Amino acid sequence: MIALAGRTLQLPLIQGGMGVGVSMGGLAGAVAACGAMGCISTADAGYREPDFATNAAEANLRAIRAEIQKAKQRAQGMGMVAVNAMVATRQYADAVKAAVEAGADAIISGAGLPLELPGLVEEGKAAIAPIVSSGRAAKLILNRWHKRFGRTADFVVIEGSEAGGPLGFAEEDLHAGSCQTLEQILPEVLAEVRPYEEQYGRSIPVFVAGGVYTGADMARYMEQGAAGAQIATRFIPTWECDASQGYKDVLLEADAGDARIIHSPVGMPGRALATPLVQRLEQGHRVPTARCWGCMRSCKPAEIPFCITHALIEAVKGNREEGLFFCGSNVGRLDRMMHVRELIDEIMGELKAARPAL
Repeated sequence: MIALAGRTLQLPLIQGGMGVGVSMGGLAGAVAACGAMGCISTADAGYREPDFATNAAEANLRAIRAEIQKAKQRAQGMGMVAVNAMVATRQYADAVKAAVEAGADAIISGAGLPLELPGLVEEGKAAIAPIVSSGRAAKLILNRWHKRFGRTADFVVIEGSEAGGPLGFAEEDLHAGSCQTLEQILPEVLAEVRPYEEQYGRSIPVFVAGGVYTGADMARYMEQGAAGAQIATRFIPTWECDASQGYKDVLLEADAGDARIIHSPVGMPGRALATPLVQRLEQGHRVPTARCWGCMRSCKPAEIPFCITHALIEAVKGNREEGLFFCGSNVGRLDRMMHVRELIDEIMGELKAARPAL
């Protein structure tokens, strides 16, 4: 049991947020129903709404509220329902506020430094957690939250270089394989967290993500002080995942060497499958942007090599030619469809075998 801002997480497991439309109320609710933390991505959450093309901002907020309620109903009071909110999005503040109003149990925030997150979430309304990729980032965020808001994190997620989607590492280091490992980052973050645990008189659990695939992996990091793990890619080939079967099939068919580091229009590198779109980009081709959704703060439609919103929407539909399929480094290990409960039972069984005292 892990206490988080007045709520209880029965299992030390977070299902990572995956946009656009990959982890929504269906997946998050099924995960929470097992006693873990299910996570809805706020990134273009409303792309399935009929008015998304003409009123994306309102469609997104409407979908965030609806998906949280869907997840809550499915969870039936078990686990926790969180949202993942990307700092890099234009709608960041409104998405966080909508999620809190809709009853999200936690806000997990990354893809940029969530320096203003406590100002968007009234204390006691939801747990707040930054995603960090270094001890330095944890120090900066926690110091800002303490000095400006008199708050600290309810938990922290460390996202390592083996994760999928946007990554908080230098592109050249990712290509060279010279990034700090999770084993190196974890003690640095734990050291930055410790003074705030003492000052606020409570534990601040730290979860690790990126390359964590099995319960045995979880056990290794928990022996080093982690409270648990966040896992994302493994939840895609589940029957409850909100993506299309076509999306799931693309990942199931992937080999270990199919993942690539790409330069994302989000403004940071990312890991995705080497689908035809990525191959064209690697060859220096540009995919013209047909329309701008106004989703990313730093996006310049006339200059970017491709529209990430369009590519992610096509991916979640299962479009292999035009889709961008984000994935973690262990994508080649996916081998079959599973139900969420079956997957969580497998991971927890492996964890128990590795750490019988749990």
